[in-house]
Amino acid sequence: CEDVTIEGLTIRAPADSPNTDAIDPSASRHVRISKCVIDVGDDNIAIKSGHADPAHPKAACEDITVSDCTFLHGHGMSIGSETVGGVRNLTVQRCTFSDTVSGIRIKSDRSKGGLVENLTYSDITMKNVKIPINITAYYPKIPKEDSAQPVTSKTPIYRNIRITNLTATSPQSAGFIVGLPECVVSNVVLENVRI
Repeated sequence: CEDVTIEGLTIRAPADSPNTDAIDPSASRHVRISKCVIDVGDDNIAIKSGHADPAHPKAACEDITVSDCTFLHGHGMSIGSETVGGVRNLTVQRCTFSDTVSGIRIKSDRSKGGLVENLTYSDITMKNVKIPINITAYYPKIPKEDSAQPVTSKTPIYRNIRITNLTATSPQSAGFIVGLPECVVSNVVLENVRI
């Protein structure tokens, strides 16, 4: 899809209901999501690009803005887990999270990754969010040490991530930034982040 506006929606599902994503822009461009209340059991919003798009070879999913939304329960503002086609130019601003599992979440594994870049999160408030910042380029098996794998077109690459003016109270942990042994997460800026 292109040139999509989603504004003023309320989406609810029980907090313990599985696979109840609310809004999943997939391989979409120029999407604006604003003033929504989202209370679900899975991803509140999940940006996805499960395949490469020949018409948009540099990023299948790009130019997305999420603003002035309220997330209640669910897994937060997510990218992934399918990002093979690429995700770029995401702006999330003035959003509130309460009682979610994650706040900012970027997730993939080695068979579903791609280039994810130019992400900006600003003026974010979180209360009782278990993991405010949860960025993982694969699902590591802790405490097993992982070895580097060959880099392919499906290797998750995360870069140019900026988080400013974030306040989170009562988390279980501040968060995680987990890259791959063969491909680190690069150029991450946390500014005025209080957890």
